Amino acid sequence: SRLWSRTITSVFRGNPTILLRQESFLQRIIIRGLFGGGGESVRPQTLQDVAKNIRERRCKRVVVMAGAGISTPSGIPDFRSPGSGLYDNLQQYDLPYAEAIFEIGFFHRNPNPFFALAKELYPGNYQPNLTHYFVRLLHQKGQLLRMYTQNIDGLERLAGVPPEMLVEAHGTFATATCTSCLRKYDGEELRPEVMSGAVPRCPTCKGVVKPDIVFFGEELPLSFFKYLTDFPLADLLIVMGTSLEVEPFASLAGAVRSSVPRLLINRDLVGPFAWGRRPHDVTQLGDVVSGVKELVDALDWTRELDALMAAGSQEI
Repeated sequence: SRLWSRTITSVFRGNPTILLRQESFLQRIIIRGLFGGGGESVRPQTLQDVAKNIRERRCKRVVVMAGAGISTPSGIPDFRSPGSGLYDNLQQYDLPYAEAIFEIGFFHRNPNPFFALAKELYPGNYQPNLTHYFVRLLHQKGQLLRMYTQNIDGLERLAGVPPEMLVEAHGTFATATCTSCLRKYDGEELRPEVMSGAVPRCPTCKGVVKPDIVFFGEELPLSFFKYLTDFPLADLLIVMGTSLEVEPFASLAGAVRSSVPRLLINRDLVGPFAWGRRPHDVTQLGDVVSGVKELVDALDWTRELDALMAAGSQEI
């Protein structure tokens, strides 16, 4: 609940990593009593085994974790890479280091670099790809419990994944808040100013209006704490396109029960898949979009996904 999340945030000073290292005995008893031990899924050894469990609905509470690797195929630029147009554009602001653009103290002193980046990343500039539509199809099949994403590009929403099925761990452009009077705004209200290169100002108090992106030095959104119930309920975890280096998001990969299969679709082995593998872990290494496509083919969902993507591109 909102009150429970606020209490947790207060007690742990916005650092849920502490919570991720503990598993409530009472929580396990309640979940197993209400929902059982996670179904009669076949212990997967391959991608095809995972697909069989999904296709035969042995996995009906799937949690998806995703990072930047699912969005770069859509053309999302990397502002850290020298030589990229976005990186070169940001050099005029004389950043002390690239990550300063997402530090709240730096933002309060100089919001211009962030809004130069926001102009490039604002929802609508890029289109979702097969990975985003796969998550939507999983939802339409009634098998998605929740998607946890590190991305702030909004491509999951654009693909049609309902906001209530998303936990945008690092925030969103969909809403915004005045940094002075805390008035709330719809993200679309900021679009004209952001696209013109201006810093959005609150008409009430003239404070800077900041998209609800989580900066370094800010607390995570309350929705992040849905993991407390989502992950113990999950009967399959799919991790794709993430380095699992940024905490506390990275620790979520270890928050599902030890009996739950975990599927990694990624370019490299990362996190617990590299140093703490479980018997039910399955890895599909290489290009992320190709890996998801192999899963879709094994599910025999290709025709449905193609139709969904075609309809989605017309809607956008």
